[in-house]
Amino acid sequence: MTDVDVPRVVQASRLVAAPAEVIFEHIADPARQPAWDGNDNLAEAAPGQRIRAVGDVFTMTLTNGAVRENHVVELEEGSRIAWLPAVPGEEPPGHLWRWELRPEGTGTRVTHTYDWSGLHDESRMARARATAPAQLIASIDRLAGVVEA
Repeated sequence: MTDVDVPRVVQASRLVAAPAEVIFEHIADPARQPAWDGNDNLAEAAPGQRIRAVGDVFTMTLTNGAVRENHVVELEEGSRIAWLPAVPGEEPPGHLWRWELRPEGTGTRVTHTYDWSGLHDESRMARARATAPAQLIASIDRLAGVVEA
């Protein structure tokens, strides 16, 4: 399979039996993210970094010890949030993580997207190519386990 054949926008979605506001709080508070990360990539984030606006930057330590600054580029409180990760002090290389929440019936439709269509760092291409809907749905499933409990 060539890069032309690999989708550069990967998405997963499912219904979660919890209100959008509750789910959003777990996504918008970086300190809570490692508890439900389906990629097993997030180790920790300092408390007090709750995302409030486009332009916010939160810091996350990965399981390999690397630190990432995450630049918030989309925010609609309670329904949509997206960020571009970067090495501290560097410009984001162009891959985006997005969460969208839409009330549906008695729960919330949660859609998780990984968009690497703007990625320009060759060293990150293999990892980007390997990110599939299975990892995204794993995050949604783990998040559901936390918020539905």
